[in-house]
Amino acid sequence: MKVLQVGKFYPPHMGGIETHLQVLCRELQNEIDLEVLVANDGSREEESWEGRVKVTRVGTRMNISSAPICPRLPQMIRRAKADIVHLHLPNPASILAFFTSGYRGPVIATYHSDIVRQEKMARLFDPILHAFLKRCAAIVVTSERYRDTSHVLTRYLDKCRVIPYGIPFEQFRKVSASEVSAINARYGSRLIISAGRLIYYKGFEYLIEAMREVDGHLLIVGDGPLRRELETQTAESGLQDKVTLLGEIHNDDIAPYYHAADVFALASVARSEAFGIVQLEAMACGKPVVNTKLDSGVPWVSQDGVTGITVPPKDPIALAGAITKLLDDADLRKQYGAAAKLRVETEFSQDLMVARMLETYREVLRVPVAEQSILVNAPEVARASRP
Repeated sequence: MKVLQVGKFYPPHMGGIETHLQVLCRELQNEIDLEVLVANDGSREEESWEGRVKVTRVGTRMNISSAPICPRLPQMIRRAKADIVHLHLPNPASILAFFTSGYRGPVIATYHSDIVRQEKMARLFDPILHAFLKRCAAIVVTSERYRDTSHVLTRYLDKCRVIPYGIPFEQFRKVSASEVSAINARYGSRLIISAGRLIYYKGFEYLIEAMREVDGHLLIVGDGPLRRELETQTAESGLQDKVTLLGEIHNDDIAPYYHAADVFALASVARSEAFGIVQLEAMACGKPVVNTKLDSGVPWVSQDGVTGITVPPKDPIALAGAITKLLDDADLRKQYGAAAKLRVETEFSQDLMVARMLETYREVLRVPVAEQSILVNAPEVARASRP
């Protein structure tokens, strides 16, 4: 079986979808033939191998509303001659490339998130998106909660397969005690950690505001377009001694920071945060989570009163109260942290995710391609049936 993965970017480009795609490919490479097509940051085309996975970063000509436009992507999809093409959405440019590639085989999509912020573009693109989803043999979603709250997916419930993200949790257990001690020596003992791209839906501005009321030190891991704005907010609020923006830290190096912290906080404010993989990473390290009550999978991943505390979004006072409650109660931290670790092990292992994905691939291949894509293939079927 050969599967072509088409994503937006791939590590070392950081992000939740990028991390998921890499984990998925690392585990699938022993079972199937894999190739990855993603956008490059520049105009050059670059090929590399990660184990048995060929990763092609296609040259980007321009970006439209954060969507990289790669003119050679349709040709690359066609040349791959895959048994299955697997697209990771949202990525309007990849859908257009798929339709113009001429590929006629089965296609599936992992629907990571709705298009939330670019509402006008989403409305314009809706007919193409729905044409693509109709073409899909299966649509993978990461939680029942997100599936059931998406105005797009409600039309395709029969195609949806719920496959939550899985992580290599062993990676987050083996850490150097000296590295953890060094982090605590530098930043203190009452540590809160948060991680993610510094973009609008992460809600970092509310988390920083919450630190006015918290006796502790917040470490923010990540980079992005809002970094300067968040640094300015920190300085103008006089919080330089309580908030540190660490910048980007690679996935392989972040575990000691989780272990050094007492609490993990995810202050996201929009359903663009469909899941919050970073919650899993912190939970694998036995950390309680403070998250927000979004109409997405976020509060399902870390559950209120079980593995942490869930508060309303955009509420610095509620964030501060939940963080302080955990910082002040070592027994509660231990209780929630143990439950968090167990939840990751039983519900979000990479082995379980890969097994479910493989079954979806096999299910798709068991269905005749003509049945999966009857609308697309109708002209060819008609010509083939002529005497």
